[in-house]
Amino acid sequence: TMGNWLVNHWFSAAVLAAWLGINIFLFTYYFLFFDRDERYFYTRAILGSALAWARASAKCLNFNSMLILLPVCRNLLSFLRGTCLCCRRTLRKQLDHNLTFHKLVAYMLALLTAVHTIAHLFNLERYNHSQQATDRSLPAVLSKMHLQGTDKWLNPIHSNQTTVEYVAFTTIPGLTGVIITLALILMVTSSTEFIRRNYFEVFWYTHHLFLIYFAGLVIHGIAGLVRGQTEESMEEVHPRRCAQYLTQKEEDCSHDCCKHPEFGSIPAESWKWVLAPVLLYIFERILRVWRAWQKVVVTKVVMHPARVLELQMQKKGFRMEVGQYIFVNCPTISLLEWHPFTLTSAPEEDFFSIHIRVAGDWTERLIGTFQQQNPEMPRIEVDGPFGTASEDVFQYEVAMLVGAGIGVTPFASILKSIWYKFQQADQTLKTKKIYFYWLCRDTGAFAWFNDLLASLEQKMAESGKADFLTYRLFLTGWDTSIANNVALRFDTATDTVTGLRHKTIFGRPMWNSEFAAVAAAHPRSVVGVFLCGPGTLAKSLQKFCHQHSSLDPRKVKFYFNKENF
Repeated sequence: TMGNWLVNHWFSAAVLAAWLGINIFLFTYYFLFFDRDERYFYTRAILGSALAWARASAKCLNFNSMLILLPVCRNLLSFLRGTCLCCRRTLRKQLDHNLTFHKLVAYMLALLTAVHTIAHLFNLERYNHSQQATDRSLPAVLSKMHLQGTDKWLNPIHSNQTTVEYVAFTTIPGLTGVIITLALILMVTSSTEFIRRNYFEVFWYTHHLFLIYFAGLVIHGIAGLVRGQTEESMEEVHPRRCAQYLTQKEEDCSHDCCKHPEFGSIPAESWKWVLAPVLLYIFERILRVWRAWQKVVVTKVVMHPARVLELQMQKKGFRMEVGQYIFVNCPTISLLEWHPFTLTSAPEEDFFSIHIRVAGDWTERLIGTFQQQNPEMPRIEVDGPFGTASEDVFQYEVAMLVGAGIGVTPFASILKSIWYKFQQADQTLKTKKIYFYWLCRDTGAFAWFNDLLASLEQKMAESGKADFLTYRLFLTGWDTSIANNVALRFDTATDTVTGLRHKTIFGRPMWNSEFAAVAAAHPRSVVGVFLCGPGTLAKSLQKFCHQHSSLDPRKVKFYFNKENF
């Protein structure tokens, strides 16, 4: 299984290994540098190893802050997908892991922030302790250096009354540190699956604290509170030679270590790390605004049962592929909120459409706005389309499409497009067989998809292609009234629930037998498995893809693809 995973995800594994490797290298290199470099001999005399912990974690924080924006530059990712059309599909597929990588980098930032903060709390405690010491120990002598002149200090605390709270809220590093840590905590906690799915607005607005995070990060090191001995001072009074004389008070000093060591700040460098990604992201946002300004005409509004709203739209120059998605904004509801929706139209149609169900305040208000019989249609802004895995569906001889609930949307586009390609006898269609599985909790959600399946069923039968599409509808949440109805009408030609020729199956699919049947029917094919649904189902399907793929390159292979939102 591990071998199969590496074959299918070699690019992801390589990126992950490189990322972890660079983090480990940066941390180890700078930890040893600050723990051994003699310019920081005196700084270590006060702080001990906490200096190295703070500086090494700071370097890794800069590195990960540089990476965090790249996976969410969706126009950049679309461009990369476009330029690598000639690449193998396994490589293009890896770009769909952008949000997974974004989350990994975020978790790393949270971990490093904890290390950096704890190290600096130890540093503050040691700075304070050294400042208050009255003996002739080296930390105590070094802490009195500020009395020699304004720029001679090594210990940033010059008063015995200073507290950790005072430093945290009155110094630039303290205040910016508190602010960016709070911003990071809020962003990480508000981006859990539960909040994203049920309170998208909370996630959306909180995530824009990244502006404060980056501003704080750039300012954070400007004050240069952590200092080291200057190069000139090292040549004159090297600590290995002269440190012992600092603790011995001599009135008439005659040796070459009489001069006090001089210190300089470590220059702020976060801006160097984040400048390029921030500029790239600004360009990304400008591009989004420009695309949003282009006029969108809503040509048709359909209200389906179970409060599912269908919008059919047109936009000049809009070109889509199957399974792509767009971001939608409705300025009358919110100027800032953009929500992702999978396109349900086919590229061959002269419009593009989306299906929207109630999932939070924004969708509730949008559906409400369109339900009001206003003569003037609310304005809609569209950014996209953006590519995801299901564009690759025609590259496989056999495709298994799995949609859970509203996750059926990309497959509406695929099934329609396949029908158009059939009608036009398109030579690019490599697909010979499609297996379609739809898992749904209640019958109401089937309604808007019924017409499409019914018309496809009829048209494919008429053109002698009835065997091309095999589909199974699984009703996972059903009550006794449906069960009784089914029992009464079991012998009818069409299905009780959907009115379709293929029967609805009650309960969940037995994936092992489904995969085994496909493998038996297509022993030498490459099978693409496409899912739009929950993560638990993804893990299960991925497992069966590995289990049922043959190690022999001439035999059946299952490739797993998942939609990412």
